[in-house]
Amino acid sequence: MYTHIVLLKLSGLDADFHSQTEALISELKQQLPYVRSYAFVRNEARRSSGYDWAILSSFDTAADHERYQASPMHRRIQDFMERYIDGLIVCDAATAPAP
Repeated sequence: MYTHIVLLKLSGLDADFHSQTEALISELKQQLPYVRSYAFVRNEARRSSGYDWAILSSFDTAADHERYQASPMHRRIQDFMERYIDGLIVCDAATAPAP
């Protein structure tokens, strides 16, 4: 298994941001079946240093993660979110063998 985590500092969020994010994630899940899981969540850690949001995703392999990174769907999500991002930290890691 391969895990991709993006911690985000976001500003200017409104109801439109959340509805568009939800629609993009739904589309991603339909278009990219090799993305095993994908969630946009609130970071509940008290020591988040302002990184109050996260994208959590998983893949069977690092190669599947690379396919996702190169996909037009990933680019659409990046393009949409970039105007809200004040900072981000990425963690990519092999977490367990694929089942």
